[in-house]
Amino acid sequence: MIAYEVKEGVAYIRLNRPEVLNALNKETLEQLAKALDNAARDGEVRAIVITGTGRAFCVGADLGELREFYERGEKINHGDILRQRYNPIIVRIRSIEKPVIAAINGVAAGAGIGIAAFCDLRVASSTAKFILAFGRVGLIPDSGLTYILPRIFGHGRTFEIYSSNREISVNEAHHFGLVDIVVDHSEFEAKVHEIAVKLASGPLKAYALLKRALNNHYFQDLELALEYEAYMQEVAGYTDDHMEGVLAFIQKREPRFKGK
Repeated sequence: MIAYEVKEGVAYIRLNRPEVLNALNKETLEQLAKALDNAARDGEVRAIVITGTGRAFCVGADLGELREFYERGEKINHGDILRQRYNPIIVRIRSIEKPVIAAINGVAAGAGIGIAAFCDLRVASSTAKFILAFGRVGLIPDSGLTYILPRIFGHGRTFEIYSSNREISVNEAHHFGLVDIVVDHSEFEAKVHEIAVKLASGPLKAYALLKRALNNHYFQDLELALEYEAYMQEVAGYTDDHMEGVLAFIQKREPRFKGK
């Protein structure tokens, strides 16, 4: 689920479910939380890289984990899932007083974009692409995305990206600041390691203080926003349109939304 190793002062936390494009289930999120805690506590670790195995960074929640509930017509409290599994990951990334790099090796979707967006630095492969995907299943963006995306794209473009369900190219992501550095795919892993090692050899205490200042300025109300977002997702998760969207996804057909 999660591969963890430390090289030259850098902890690599690798989402390791390539067969499902590193989709997030309960076990993977638990292991991710534990890996972040280990890296935060380990005095030998001076920088952290979150990345994926295979052709995806992370495509967000694994709907297959909940498939049997949907097929039985049972509605799910998505707000509680966010509160228990996803939101603590976002808060942890911001609270770790070490540089956290998202190494976006391929496609990122849903909560995968949220995890990347709250890292301190986002380095993307030239093959990376992004899609919110939430609108396809009648949900709102979560994992902090209703908080961070308007700060990156503005509220209008955020709404357009969400409602169109369109793909965001790596170049567009770089232009607006969702991605900080783009690297040719053939050089991606080597360049990520170079960047991470350079950060690991830098003034770690100053990085921590800068991160505190940025949190104070940009993310002071993050936890409040995450709770409100979870409540909105709880409401969205009980709608008929969400059930229809998920069943359409499972059945590989276009959804027939009714606005209910």
